[in-house]
Amino acid sequence: MSGIKGKVVVITGASKGIGEATALRLADHGAKVVLGARRPGELEALADRIAASGGEAAWASTDVRRREDVAALVELACERYGSLDVLVNNAGVMPVSPLDDLRVDDWDAMVDVNVKGVLHGIAAALPVFRRQGAGQFVTTASTAAFKTVPGQAVYSGTKFAVRAICEGLRQEAGDGFRVTVVSPGMTATDFAASVTDPAAKARLETLRDTVAMPADAVARAIAFAIDQPDDVDVNEVVIRPTAQA
Repeated sequence: MSGIKGKVVVITGASKGIGEATALRLADHGAKVVLGARRPGELEALADRIAASGGEAAWASTDVRRREDVAALVELACERYGSLDVLVNNAGVMPVSPLDDLRVDDWDAMVDVNVKGVLHGIAAALPVFRRQGAGQFVTTASTAAFKTVPGQAVYSGTKFAVRAICEGLRQEAGDGFRVTVVSPGMTATDFAASVTDPAAKARLETLRDTVAMPADAVARAIAFAIDQPDDVDVNEVVIRPTAQA
């Protein structure tokens, strides 16, 4: 994947799951990765792991709900490596529950992280890309962005919104800019950790343990989109385990 080598890539939600797998895969192909998440200890350990394998990594504690945190992460990439080629908007939460449960705090968390977090990433990176005349946004959505089921209305709503925002960004960005949405199905991560409804959490964990694909499968899809020539824009990738209905 020669199209990845040397690129500077910021990744949010990088401490675990899809973000961690993406950081490892891109670094293995020669990218300089800048890692953001709310767990500084895990970020530092991941950066050390990448460095021990001969890669380059920087990190900063980042809460995507805070616009200034995301701006600082992008600034770190530019200061450390001189540019920014790709922003991977990956941070997300999934505390699903039936609407009748009125778990409004969980609704707020999904909007703040899944939607506002993506917007904060765009606000931080777009001016940099404009100055450079090039750049790529990669955003992790979900197969829930295409279809909702009982208990997932708000989560699906945030992912529908992400796809709409990214499509609008693609149309507005113009030549030289690439916008990719990767929508994974059931993936073997700790996504159920944020679920506060015990019944919903148990169902998701059972489904995950039965059919989920590894996080690296999603990382490979992200790497594929980044690896394409600069004049080729992979707009949508939907990836799910074959066992998922």
